[in-house]
Amino acid sequence: MGRLLLVRHAESEGNRDRVFTPHPGIPLTERGRAQAQAAAEWLAAHCAPVGIVTSPYTRAQQTADILAAALRLRPRVEEDLRERSYGGLAGRPYDVVRGLVDPVAYWEWCPPDGGETLVQVAARAGAVLDRLVAEAPGDDVIVVSHGAVMMGLWQHVTGVWRQGRVARNAGIFVVEHRDGRYLGATAVEDG
Repeated sequence: MGRLLLVRHAESEGNRDRVFTPHPGIPLTERGRAQAQAAAEWLAAHCAPVGIVTSPYTRAQQTADILAAALRLRPRVEEDLRERSYGGLAGRPYDVVRGLVDPVAYWEWCPPDGGETLVQVAARAGAVLDRLVAEAPGDDVIVVSHGAVMMGLWQHVTGVWRQGRVARNAGIFVVEHRDGRYLGATAVEDG
């Protein structure tokens, strides 16, 4: 049996400021660096990863670099782990979506002006997971991405949406798999 260790990037300046990140180059905060270090310590104590892949966005790469240094790995960039496109909402406060989105079908909502639905995110990022499972069927691999990507990946491996529960910054989901099948996912913060 293998495990995918899905890690949300640590706190970025966008998270701190409670805005949809306006561009991919937004870095981690000092608090975020500490969160990433704590995640690295948990991973080192609970698994033996053979690889780490990351979104191309700065906040994810910085998180992956901290994890990789602690675990003596070299991160590999996977373009399809990038954050959901929020289209015209980029740079705007999170609160702007209140009243625009039906929380029962949030995954089908598409942000205006070039955004993506969570269904689309799940499809592109899920293909990365499927490829990783095929490449390393019995190994632990770390996957660093973003809040919306983590929501999509949860759905990809469990078949259900984790409603109203975005992974915390530097939060970890453990996904077990065997023979190309996902056996379930556990959020570390849920116990």
